[in-house]
Amino acid sequence: MAIPLLDSPDLKDTDLTVDALLTQRKLAEYLVDKRQAHFHFIAKANQATLLDDLVLFFKDRKHPDFKRLDPPDHGRIETRQIWTSTELGGYLDFPHVRQVFLIERIVVNKKTGQSSRDLAYGITSRSPQQTNPKRLLDINRGHWTIENSCHYNFMWNFDEDRCRIRTGYGPESVTRLRRFAIGLIKSKGVKNVAQKIRQLNKNTRLVLDYLRMTTNSCVARST
Repeated sequence: MAIPLLDSPDLKDTDLTVDALLTQRKLAEYLVDKRQAHFHFIAKANQATLLDDLVLFFKDRKHPDFKRLDPPDHGRIETRQIWTSTELGGYLDFPHVRQVFLIERIVVNKKTGQSSRDLAYGITSRSPQQTNPKRLLDINRGHWTIENSCHYNFMWNFDEDRCRIRTGYGPESVTRLRRFAIGLIKSKGVKNVAQKIRQLNKNTRLVLDYLRMTTNSCVARST
């Protein structure tokens, strides 16, 4: 459970988003009752009853409460729209739900014309007066921007999905090393992690200089 990791920082009036695995009643109660924070949770198969209730409720939805067409960057056109409601707050078997929402994301590949459609069902402890549909959409997108950024680094820079380390503490240890490496590179103010990894790859001296672990690099830094 993520609760011990949240004991230290000041979370009052903070909006927290988590992976669907952490959409748990205990975490919702902890955030609202003990930390005066707010949650924005996505419902998936691990909360099957909650998900079924949301799917049924939004089955006959009408016009969205807010819609956004993103600039056609990276060769794709993305449309996001959101529906919200307060009607299930007292019905759902989940604490502190003030709103439920459905987010639809449609992506069109400009080159091929192919499209994909994703639906995300969620709940939040924020009331409509505290967080309107536009803000809910922004919060959700902010979560996935961070998630996709992290996944991209592991998948493409380290080819993690094809890693053959499977037994014992090997997978966990290697993942920690990868996270440490990416965090270390980013701590130097690097924006393009992949480019820096290619620059440092297979050159031990460059790595040591970059980490200020050689005499010359330390002298250069002091001057």
